[in-house]
Amino acid sequence: MKAIIKRITNWEAWPFKLLYFPITPVWGWYMLRSGWIWFFTPSNPKLTFGGMEGEPKKEMYDLLPPELYPATFNVVPPEDFECVKQRLQQSRIPYPLIVKPEVGGQGILFRKIDTEEEFLNYHTKVPVEYIVQQMVHYPMEVSVFYIRHPKEEKGKVTGFLHKIPLQVTGDGKHTLEELVHHHPKGKKRVGELHSKHKENWQTILPNGERYMLSYAANHNRGAHFIDLKEHIDENLVAIFDKISHNINDFFYGRYDIMCSNIEELKQGKNFCILEYNGCGAEPNHFYDTGYTLFGAYREILKHWKALYHISKHNRRQGIMPWSYKKGQQFFKETNKHYELMQQVDEAID
Repeated sequence: MKAIIKRITNWEAWPFKLLYFPITPVWGWYMLRSGWIWFFTPSNPKLTFGGMEGEPKKEMYDLLPPELYPATFNVVPPEDFECVKQRLQQSRIPYPLIVKPEVGGQGILFRKIDTEEEFLNYHTKVPVEYIVQQMVHYPMEVSVFYIRHPKEEKGKVTGFLHKIPLQVTGDGKHTLEELVHHHPKGKKRVGELHSKHKENWQTILPNGERYMLSYAANHNRGAHFIDLKEHIDENLVAIFDKISHNINDFFYGRYDIMCSNIEELKQGKNFCILEYNGCGAEPNHFYDTGYTLFGAYREILKHWKALYHISKHNRRQGIMPWSYKKGQQFFKETNKHYELMQQVDEAID
C-alpha cells in the first residue's frame, strides 16, 4: 500500500497525458479565444507545425550556422550501407557516434554507436530516415528555455538546467544489475536496461567507474536534472538572443546544448547545440528541482500564455495558423510515425 501511495503521489512519474489532463481546459480556452485549433503554428514560422511535434531536425540544423552544431548527415533506410560508410568518412565522423531519427523525440531510437557492427545493426533495423552525428565530448549538457516576443529585441531565459543522463558508479562489489536495482530511477526501468546492457549485466564495476545506462538526457529516459536558475543573467540571455535572431523568427522553445562549463557558455565559447525544439518543447525545469505539482502547473501555464501571445502577434502580421484539415492530417501521420519508431525502439537491442 505504501508503494502504491508513493507512486500515486509522485507526480513527476505520471504519464504525460495524466500530468497535463487537469490543465487542458486552459489550452482549449486558447483555441476558442483565437478561433483556431492549431493556434500555435505561427509561433515559430520557420519550423513545421511551429515545432509542436513532427518537425524535421534537418529543418532546424539548416537554420543554424554550421559551426554551432555537430557534423551531421541524414540517411534514408534503403540507402546501401557501403554508401553510408563512405559518407561517414567524407564527413570525418569517428566512432563512437550518435544516431537518432530525423523526426523524433523523447530519446526514441537515440543510440550511441561504438562500432561498425552496431551501426550496421541499427541501419538494418530502423525503417525511418535518421541522422548520423558526431559525438560531442564536452563534459556538461544543459537545456535553455528561451522566449522572445516578436516586438521585442531582448528575450528571456525562463529555464536553465544541467542534464545528467542515467548512469551508475561502480563500487568494486556489486554487479551492474545490482547497481541498477539500487538506483532510484534505474530500478524503474530494469527490463529496458537489461535489454540494452545484458552483456554487462553480471559484471562487477570497478570502484569509481562510471557506467552510462543511457546517453539520452531526457526525463522519460531517467536523466537527472539540476536547476541552474541562479546562473541566468544578462550574459546568458544575450547569447541566446544572438542565436535566435540569427535563426530568424525563432521565438519560443528549448535549446539542448553540450558545453565545457557555464561561464564559457555565457561567453559564447566551447559549446555545441545538439538540437533545439519549438513550441512543443516542455519547460522541463520543473522536474527534479523541488517544484510542487501546483508550482509545475503555474510554470506550464506561464509558458502557454507566452506561446498564445506570440502566436497571436504573428497571426496579425499575416502568418496564418494551419487549417484544421492540414493539421489533423499531419498529426495523424506523425502519430503513426511515432508508433512505428516506438515498436522498433523496443526491439532493436
